[in-house]
Amino acid sequence: MRPLPLRYLKNVLTERMHSVTGGPRRLGALKNILAEGARCINDEITKKRLRRKIIHYYSSLPKERVTEDQREVVEYLKHHPVCTFPYPFQNKYDPTHIKVLRDDQFDLPYVLSGEKRLFYKRRWTEGMIQYSYTALQIEQDAHSPHRYLSDEFSVGNNDVVVDVGAAEGNFSLSVVEKANRLYLFEADEEWIEALNATFAPWRDKVHIIHKFVSDNNEGRNMTLDDFFKGEDKIDFLKIDIEGAENGLLKGSERILSGQRLSKVALCSYHRQNDETVFADLLRGKGFEISYTKGYMILFWDKKIKPPYLRRGLIRAVKTPCAP
Repeated sequence: MRPLPLRYLKNVLTERMHSVTGGPRRLGALKNILAEGARCINDEITKKRLRRKIIHYYSSLPKERVTEDQREVVEYLKHHPVCTFPYPFQNKYDPTHIKVLRDDQFDLPYVLSGEKRLFYKRRWTEGMIQYSYTALQIEQDAHSPHRYLSDEFSVGNNDVVVDVGAAEGNFSLSVVEKANRLYLFEADEEWIEALNATFAPWRDKVHIIHKFVSDNNEGRNMTLDDFFKGEDKIDFLKIDIEGAENGLLKGSERILSGQRLSKVALCSYHRQNDETVFADLLRGKGFEISYTKGYMILFWDKKIKPPYLRRGLIRAVKTPCAP
């Protein structure tokens, strides 16, 4: 979950305070709540400093070196605080409008994503789920730099789809009825129970793998090359693993080099140089590269530095070999 915006902090912390019971457990829980509040306040201080730095940096550059997309972000920041998505589209989403329900069969909380049930971690409160689902809505808005799919870049009927970093499974749920087979990789054990509930109606074609996908096959790690050594093709590969993308790519050399893989949606914002490093790697493997429109600001990254703005996603399409 991304850092909690201060405007949501009061509701979520109040909800948690009311849920705390007595005894030593109460004291520990209260300490955690206060620590979270302190972190959020610190985030706000950091964001104010970063806002000033970004505006100063781009204002000091020659006009011809600043793109239209960058100018749009700077203009936004002149009138708004720093945020992950520095665009007005995010303002139409309100977490208090998200209805959290509970399923009797699985005894798990869920929200309706369209007409499908998207389940959440058992221990999560209503406020946490409302904030999380709102963040997903913002991430996948048509104007978001984090949006995985577009009209021109999509999952086709009967595709074999691989979702690495599935988390709650929102991406896979959006394409589950199209796909022929779906492979969801998720390292967080708490998400596995929720994923099994979400994809229970499609258990015949959805495979949930509780592993870290990386560049080795030791312990809880595994490579895509090893897992898919018997698979004829992968039509769509989505990768969003919180900064561990480079290791995954190293462990997917055979898949990326051949003609078995058609499309890749790869997050490129977690580290400072991911955008250029990943683009060069994929071009070298015969992919045509495009980026989602706009930029993201990882204000919580302590290593953030100029030019501050990062492309959210690389969309890569394999160029067919000449006959």
